[in-house]
Amino acid sequence: MDAMLIIALVFTLVILALIVKGLMIVQQSEAVVIERLGSYQKTLAPGINWIIPFVDKPRSIKVRRYQAIGGENIPIVQEETRIDRRETVLDFPGQSVITADNVSVTVNGALYFQVIDPERAVYQTENLIQAIEILAKTSLRSEVGKMELDKLFESRQEINDKLQIVMDEAGNKWGVKVTRVEIQDITIPAEVEDAMRKQMAAERERRALVLRASGEREAAIAKAEGEKRSNILVAEGEKEAAILMAEGQRQAIDKVLAAGNEKLDPQLVIGYLLGLEYLKTLPEIGKQGDRIFLPYEASSVLGAVGSIEALLKSTPR
Repeated sequence: MDAMLIIALVFTLVILALIVKGLMIVQQSEAVVIERLGSYQKTLAPGINWIIPFVDKPRSIKVRRYQAIGGENIPIVQEETRIDRRETVLDFPGQSVITADNVSVTVNGALYFQVIDPERAVYQTENLIQAIEILAKTSLRSEVGKMELDKLFESRQEINDKLQIVMDEAGNKWGVKVTRVEIQDITIPAEVEDAMRKQMAAERERRALVLRASGEREAAIAKAEGEKRSNILVAEGEKEAAILMAEGQRQAIDKVLAAGNEKLDPQLVIGYLLGLEYLKTLPEIGKQGDRIFLPYEASSVLGAVGSIEALLKSTPR
């Protein structure tokens, strides 16, 4: 009886040990690939899972990371059984790239990816992070090598989009989703940077000269347009004044002829009016000197003034 009890107790302890040994807790952001006797069995979901001890075994995945040692980023390869399914950033070091116009630049980039299918991430590539990094570097060299230096700085987004397309195609095979690729920094040689700085200064000076010339041209056009409108307004004013003056003279002639009961000669009336204008200007002429010289025709005009005034006075009203 005691032997049976001991055997049952030992059997119970073994069963409990196997149960405890087979329990595996997977975090929410993790996944574990399980192999049974060397072949793929299942992928453990987050939560409490149970595997058969000594039969089921978690498959490890190689992960390459950079660790700062002595001021330098040293790559370190580690094996982990738990696959992180969160979005991960891969900041690969700067690398030398030659542009289409044979300028050597150093490009530093960052890549954001997320493991979607843990099974593919384990079985489709030997080192997932290294494969992603090498593909990103190769694609970056290819895209940058197609562009000239001047276009490179203004085409970062274009390069990012093309790299993401290339990485997505490969990532689908590896069970990885590349969310975005970013070029962080582009370093160019000092002599090239100095030449670009001088070129930019010359370009700014040229634009300033063009803007200044354009402003002066527009100012000249505006001034000419203003003078033109001013001349038009002056001409229109003189025209209207002449019309009003002619209208006034015509009305004055009509009044004089009406006062003479239409017995006056119109030519004498015009001479009479001209004489009045002469008389109005005499004070102004007298201010110019001691002696006044009048044209010969003025005597006849002034005589017409006197004769018409005498006639008007003698005409009964």
